[in-house]
Amino acid sequence: MVIRPNSIARQEIIGLLPAGGHAARISPIPCSKEIFPIGFHAPESHLGLRPKATAHYLIEKMQSAGAQKAYFILRDGKWDIPAYFGDGGIVRLPLGYLMVGLPYGVPFTLDQAYPFVGEATVLFGFPDILFQPGDAFARLLNRQAETDADIVIGLFPAHQPHKMDMVDLDPDGRILQITIKPAQTHLRYTWIIAVWAGRFTHFMHELVAFRKMIQKEERGQPELYLGDVIQAAIQERVRVENVIFDDGSYVDIGTPEDLTAAVQKPI
Repeated sequence: MVIRPNSIARQEIIGLLPAGGHAARISPIPCSKEIFPIGFHAPESHLGLRPKATAHYLIEKMQSAGAQKAYFILRDGKWDIPAYFGDGGIVRLPLGYLMVGLPYGVPFTLDQAYPFVGEATVLFGFPDILFQPGDAFARLLNRQAETDADIVIGLFPAHQPHKMDMVDLDPDGRILQITIKPAQTHLRYTWIIAVWAGRFTHFMHELVAFRKMIQKEERGQPELYLGDVIQAAIQERVRVENVIFDDGSYVDIGTPEDLTAAVQKPI
């Protein structure tokens, strides 16, 4: 698998937000979970407080880290997301909307943005996961600049490891392996966000193209997770770095219990 170098050290910064899921764990809900109201914000001082959509938190963090625009990648039926966010004026960041092509996992969803991202630096997060600290993306970008890494992932102390991608580190803090949703584990950290260069965008595109070919030939292939792509990158000696947020926190609103916690006390 060929890794192409970036033509420019620091390209445009673009946010990617996958929204191709069906929210099966909390269905039925009255709207897409990405715009479920969590907490409040004041869009204009004279308007007072207004409900704040879940994805708004992620978009704010991308904007504060320097993103010039962001794309939602949607499945059919999630028209309430562009209806709510529109052109991005409500979040003060230009937004675009792309459609999911194949429902085989987040990498397939993200690959829909391939023609629109090019060599840009990508900020990636899950729009249904709230997290702190607020400067997490900026710290990942700094790490990428220091190391010229192809991808930098943000590691957080995990709760409910059996639902997460767990990350194994060596004594020096380098990533050894990513294990997807282990039934039992001694591992402590999961990854929640990522920053990557054009080299990783190309790597993922080529891997997804290969998996598309397999899907056509062999039905019933397992879902491809983004953690699988990062693990493949490690095996291919793509440069994968990390930043550990020992004091960080996150809430995935994809379950009734976590959604309740988020509504009661937004991060």
